[in-house]
Amino acid sequence: MRSVRRTALLASATLLAALLPLVSAQAQAADDAPPVPVPVDRFEGEVPFASQPAEGIFTWGSDNDDPPTLALATRDDAPEGAKVLAGTYDISGYGGFTHDYAAAGPAHDWSAHKGIRFWWEGQNNGKKVAFELKDGGANGEASELWTTSFTDDWTGWKQVEIPFTDFAYRTDYQPVGGIDHVLGLTEMWGYAVTLPVGAPGQFAMDGVELYGRADQSLRANVTTDAAVYPVAQGRTATVEVTVATTGSAPLDEPVTVAYETSATGTADPGKDYTPVSGTLTFPAGTASGTTQAVRIRTLDGKAAENAETVPLKLTVTGAKAPAETPQVVIDAHGLPYLNSKLPVKRRVADLLSRMSLAEKAGQMTQAERGAVGTGGDIAAYDLGSLLSGGGSTPTPNTAEAWAKMIDSFQLRAQATRFQIPLIYGVDAVHGHNNLVGATVMPHNIGIGATRDPQLAERTGAVTAAEVRATGVPWDFAPCLCVTRDERWGRSYESFGEDPALVESMETVIQGLQGARDGRDLKDDDKVLATAKHFVGDGGTAYGSSTTGTYTIDQGVTTVTRQQLDAVHLAPYKSAVDRGVGTVMPSYSSLDIVGDGLGPVKMHARGDMINGVLKKKLGFDGFVISDWDGIDQIPGDYASDVRTSVNAGVDMVMAPYAYKDFHTALVAEVRAGRVSEKRVDDAVSRILAQKFRLGLFEKPYADTSGAPAIGSARHRAVAREAAAESQVLLKNSAGLLPLKKSQKVYVAGSNADDIGNQSGGWTVTWQGSSGAITPGTTILEAMRKNSPALTYSKDASAPTTGYDVGVVVVGETPYAEGVGDVGNGNDLALSAADQAAVDKVCAAMKCAVLIVSGRPQLIGDRLGGIDALVASWLPGTEGDGVADVLYGRRAFTGQLPVTWPKSEAQLPINVGDPAYDPQFPYGWGLTTLTKVPDGGAKTLQALGLAAKAAERAGADGTGRALVEKARLIVQEKTLNMTAAVAAPFADADHLLLTGHYAEAVAKLTVAYRAA
Repeated sequence: MRSVRRTALLASATLLAALLPLVSAQAQAADDAPPVPVPVDRFEGEVPFASQPAEGIFTWGSDNDDPPTLALATRDDAPEGAKVLAGTYDISGYGGFTHDYAAAGPAHDWSAHKGIRFWWEGQNNGKKVAFELKDGGANGEASELWTTSFTDDWTGWKQVEIPFTDFAYRTDYQPVGGIDHVLGLTEMWGYAVTLPVGAPGQFAMDGVELYGRADQSLRANVTTDAAVYPVAQGRTATVEVTVATTGSAPLDEPVTVAYETSATGTADPGKDYTPVSGTLTFPAGTASGTTQAVRIRTLDGKAAENAETVPLKLTVTGAKAPAETPQVVIDAHGLPYLNSKLPVKRRVADLLSRMSLAEKAGQMTQAERGAVGTGGDIAAYDLGSLLSGGGSTPTPNTAEAWAKMIDSFQLRAQATRFQIPLIYGVDAVHGHNNLVGATVMPHNIGIGATRDPQLAERTGAVTAAEVRATGVPWDFAPCLCVTRDERWGRSYESFGEDPALVESMETVIQGLQGARDGRDLKDDDKVLATAKHFVGDGGTAYGSSTTGTYTIDQGVTTVTRQQLDAVHLAPYKSAVDRGVGTVMPSYSSLDIVGDGLGPVKMHARGDMINGVLKKKLGFDGFVISDWDGIDQIPGDYASDVRTSVNAGVDMVMAPYAYKDFHTALVAEVRAGRVSEKRVDDAVSRILAQKFRLGLFEKPYADTSGAPAIGSARHRAVAREAAAESQVLLKNSAGLLPLKKSQKVYVAGSNADDIGNQSGGWTVTWQGSSGAITPGTTILEAMRKNSPALTYSKDASAPTTGYDVGVVVVGETPYAEGVGDVGNGNDLALSAADQAAVDKVCAAMKCAVLIVSGRPQLIGDRLGGIDALVASWLPGTEGDGVADVLYGRRAFTGQLPVTWPKSEAQLPINVGDPAYDPQFPYGWGLTTLTKVPDGGAKTLQALGLAAKAAERAGADGTGRALVEKARLIVQEKTLNMTAAVAAPFADADHLLLTGHYAEAVAKLTVAYRAA
């Protein structure tokens, strides 16, 4: 038995030895084979419909209508398994769905794979579908976003494969401000799909999985420190070439970069520069982040010439090559337009004479930063301008990142023939509101309530300083709309319902721009201002809007020529007199009674833009369209371009359609439908402002003012504005100001919410509730003043034992037509707010603060409220509200709009024949100020004195006399009636127009009726 066993073992050993090479070869082949695909989603029900923190699939969108419908549908033709993920969509803003892994679980490692793939049922609609990865961070909603897209241009099922190398860092939004800007793939939290907008559609998806094997060329990449290298003639440009790897691991294999200057540029080799070539080697083991340099020497040449380019061709082996070829640019020099000592008019004429039609069209084009990516199209299309739409911010959203981003875009403009700098614009409508940490002022409606032109100018100055310190030279503000119907979602963008009040607040233009002649625009704390929206945007009729679900915004303003001039046009005359640099037309339509034209979109009204604004009023700045504003003109796109430019629009905001606009404009000029003279006029206006801003001399950000952003000094101005904006509507038995010794019970949805008290256009377009930016809530400010304070948001805490209650209620943020009444909004307090008011005011003496962008309907609750304050949207400085609540400052604010009794009264405005509001325009009680004695006799004396002041041109004295008369009337008025309200409101309009004696006379009428 032993011998047999030994023989068998020897035979087995011999067989094993013979098989070992084969097994080894098979093992090597297995190592070389791509890894088996790893399923992510089979859509068979293994992943539920659920949102964070659980693992699941969930939908999202910009409003209630935008999230798609989703279902796990059984399909015979399912590419994998029995079910697919299917859905429908009809998206106006943005919408899509996400698969997030469980927040409490571990992240997933996808780094071994080449990419991600899935089956998609094509509809052949030509629409782009965005696909996004969630990399690193704490969980799927706090990760770093990387994005790419595919075009649905087929019918039926197709497997879409996306290598991880196709994903780019998302620049328009990052939930946590970005992490390391590296697609690490080792801590993945899921993916998201963004569906097409603009038309209803359906989709089906199946079998999401990881495929392929990663190699070093996918993990390593070569970059240059810039895409453009401007250099003065005769100087040497240095291009830094860096190798980097995912996870910062050393190189597994060597990487080589062959380089050579290319003669395909506009510069001449040997004449303008010395050609170079060679190879850079990064050996295996090289640390990620290692840099080597290539130097290109330029040569002295002509005394005057355009900028010229020298491309540096890079051929990379062993890593991913740079996305584009870097180019050295020999700066333009010696040309008259570059001479800052010459008059602006001469510089403009010289530059214009050198430009091609395509270059001129580029200057008339404005694109969204999110559309141009890293900015290659800036030079390709000679773009004149970029903007950040509401919430379009760099990542992270810091002052430093803003400046760095804008500088990178300006650098791209240096690669054009004449190196015309970009003019970058933002909607800084109440401070630099897109920037987290900036000083957020009260919205315009609150500034109008201050009745303080000097303070308005100071708020503009703070805004300008903070905006310019981040590299932005242009502000799409102020809004000079005259709001005539509080159902309008833009009401808070207006200073008020009276054009005289709007005109008085236009001092903000000087705060933004400085001197009327533009000489201060080049300073590091001034920006170009924009008067918007020309003209009549505040007068649109309820129900006239045809934009989506809007009810009044972007609708039709129907007026006589006299009404147009007196109400809506008057503020623009003042703005032009103040030297405002740009004007933006309104989305709305204007219907002038008797002109036979009917409603015409303002972007198409040449009679108003060319005729009234430019010729009659003498506006010499440039006209910038609103966001895709020309698209609302009837007709095809070429017609939209032709009509708007011929009407006098000088620059078109075509955020994502900038290529189409540029192409269409050039074609229209060549076809003779837009004259070259009109184009030259537009470009001359644009260039003039760029020269005045000093952008040719200093195109890059001057960040010396950045330390003052959000500083105590700036916030002190916002605090003062918040305090002066508070309007005391009712104050029974002198409940306000509060005493620090009182035990105070605070309730309400807006007491402790910085987002709600800041409103829309704060960090994002629509704004949002919560701690969205640094600041002081009203509750936090009250705590500093009241050691005995209890807070219960819903008033659920016991209400016994308190001296006074303060209930802070009102609206949540919205912007533009999204906030229209009838579009998911109304003017009534929410049920929760009503309940809080009722409970607190039934239990103790109470003050109600309404934080809102427009009046809220109080109705019969007014009798149960001891003190009522219109707080408007005070911004980030809640201390200003507390200052008047606790008597540090007096209440001095006055209503900038009429406060209605019911929605049925709307529209209601000062001067209406039937005028019976709850509180009239101009109403505002005061504290800490003694009301003059003497009643009617004192009013008579004030009238005589006012007449004398008016004759003498003593405006300050006249205003003070009317103010005394106003206080007398308010003290006597216990019950508001139409007989009191109408003359009272008229008096405030007369005061603002300098008719002091008539104002006192009207107040005397109101006094007699009280």
